[in-house]
Amino acid sequence: MPEPLKASFWNTKYLTNDFGWDIGYPSPPITEYIDQLQDKSISILIPGCGNGYEAEYLWKSGFKNVHVLDYSEIALENFRLRVPEFPIEQIHIEDFFTHTGQYSIIFEQTFFCALEPSLRLAYAIKVKNLLKPGGKLVGLLFNEALHADRPPYGGSSLEYLGYFQPHFNNVYMKNCFNSIQPRMGRELFVIFS
Repeated sequence: MPEPLKASFWNTKYLTNDFGWDIGYPSPPITEYIDQLQDKSISILIPGCGNGYEAEYLWKSGFKNVHVLDYSEIALENFRLRVPEFPIEQIHIEDFFTHTGQYSIIFEQTFFCALEPSLRLAYAIKVKNLLKPGGKLVGLLFNEALHADRPPYGGSSLEYLGYFQPHFNNVYMKNCFNSIQPRMGRELFVIFS
């Protein structure tokens, strides 16, 4: 397993507050999408959720079938302390690639860019397998070359299409118009179903 994927790597990041990707609140493009959802009973997974701000937003908005997943028990403990009423059985400290379940929506927020690029196709296939029929992957992907040797790893829309288009019937990918200011013009909003 590549070093950045080991739990110890991510736990150290959270213990030392070395997580520049963490904006301290839910990402506005994702919350605006959530606010449009009508059915609050749908099953939702947020892999690589970190401190879980989007999960907290979902939970407090009435979505009760939300699952969070991360390697880092430190990050998930931060989430649990902030949202103590969140069901412990919906908090998964495990490897995304071995997780089982079926979800209507999988939210992507900084997890894909943290994966070793060699795992991106496996990610697309795993997401497809975790989604219920008609399910969607919704979220944000960086649309620029970032680091080549460490997370976050960037990419381009053309590269991403190569991973997702063969496995999804509908691929929506547009420049994100409501990114936070430091990421404006640097993110793609995606919906793959």
